[in-house]
Amino acid sequence: MLAEAKSFRIMSMYQPLHGLPALAGLASFDDAQRPGLSVEECVRRLKRFHYAFRRLQEIFIARLIAEPAYELKMAFSLHAHYCAEHVAALRQRVGEMREPPLGLDLVPDPALEVFFDEIFAAPTTEELLLGIYAHALPALGAALKKHRAETNPLADAPSVRCLKFALLEVEEMAEYGAKAVAAFAAQIAAHKADIDRWLAVLDDALLAAGGLDGTSAKSGKTIARQHSATPFTYDSVPKRDARFPDPYNMGVNAEVFLYDPAMPPEPKVLMMFYKRLREIDVPEMMASIITETRGKPWGYYRDMTRQLWDEARHAMLGEVGFLSLGVDWTKVMVNFTWSLGLNTQLTAKERHGVLYFIEQGLMPKTGKRFEWETAQAAHNALSALFQDYDWADEVLHARIGRDWYVSQFENPKEAVDWGDRAWSKVLIGWRQWKDEGLTEHRNWWPEVYLDWCRAQGLTPDEKVLAYHETYEAKRADLRLVSASA
Repeated sequence: MLAEAKSFRIMSMYQPLHGLPALAGLASFDDAQRPGLSVEECVRRLKRFHYAFRRLQEIFIARLIAEPAYELKMAFSLHAHYCAEHVAALRQRVGEMREPPLGLDLVPDPALEVFFDEIFAAPTTEELLLGIYAHALPALGAALKKHRAETNPLADAPSVRCLKFALLEVEEMAEYGAKAVAAFAAQIAAHKADIDRWLAVLDDALLAAGGLDGTSAKSGKTIARQHSATPFTYDSVPKRDARFPDPYNMGVNAEVFLYDPAMPPEPKVLMMFYKRLREIDVPEMMASIITETRGKPWGYYRDMTRQLWDEARHAMLGEVGFLSLGVDWTKVMVNFTWSLGLNTQLTAKERHGVLYFIEQGLMPKTGKRFEWETAQAAHNALSALFQDYDWADEVLHARIGRDWYVSQFENPKEAVDWGDRAWSKVLIGWRQWKDEGLTEHRNWWPEVYLDWCRAQGLTPDEKVLAYHETYEAKRADLRLVSASA
């Protein structure tokens, strides 16, 4: 008792110098004295958080290709990037805590595996959204909060910092997801009984796992798989919503117009916004590379997911660009023929080769610099800003390509040539698609250009209005198409 009283007196009298915040502002002296979690328990929980983020990244990536809703493709791209970053941070933190070998690729609990397998295999968009945003992310957020509340804020400060940033983005994702689920309320209500039975499976799986962090008593219940009873097979064929009514349309060659010195710069801005929006097919294609490529270091998946998110962001730059010009972007026939061809005709390595080959073509003066200079010449500040960042992103993507693709070859030239040959293998069904009635390859440019002229109060340029070059004979890099189905 005397020792406790003495300690209390010392604590009550102790003050930092000049009244400065104590302990670097991390915690009060009282909080810093609580026992908190041991290193072993901290690592055990961190491994489960790591597993959750890794499975969510996998689900977002694999499911975005066949998800028709454009907005969800974009959200899945962003949220996969968030998850990949937090996987990397957690791997680093666990590696700092006396844990070789780390065992980060092991399943921490069979019931937790069932939980994520069931979400992965959700047969409808509605169930997928409910599984991710109404169950997995709230459970993960609650577990992160609990860890921060129970660990010692000073001794475990690196983990607290890691989880602080993770929680910010988990809450952001969950907030988005709540709105997305609400948007599908009618569809969910129409199948409520069946969906509720499946959601009960998710709840039972978490209970059997002792919660996402494993801190609760395990129910001991054996979980009968429902959707995941048959292993999930991802669909690599891109799907688009009704705002993309002519996805096989290759009737307007944007690059020929853009690089034609006889064309004025102002309408080239409209074509560049089309090129940006058309980048929706890059996440669709990259998702197939990431999903089909196994056994790489986590840095590969982190970097590739970052690039995938950047490409999705570029598509949204195009969306915003059309809005800024007062033009309805749904009148622009954004096709999916590139992602469709690569996903269904090439291997994952060949797709990566095509991606890198295209990126190298964007680095010279006729690439991203040219687009930025064109936007400046058109005196369109928004387009110039977007192209500035698009250019910067492509420099990063070229580095990612060097790190993870070129490193597989003897030299960079061999890597570029291999990617060019891979692209040449893709059969473009220009005539076949038209013969099958899938598209007329309609020239949508005059209508969109006239809409832009009206919105801007401009008199149409007859030469610009008459533009009709297609992709029948030329690729996007202006090389001749070697084969056509």
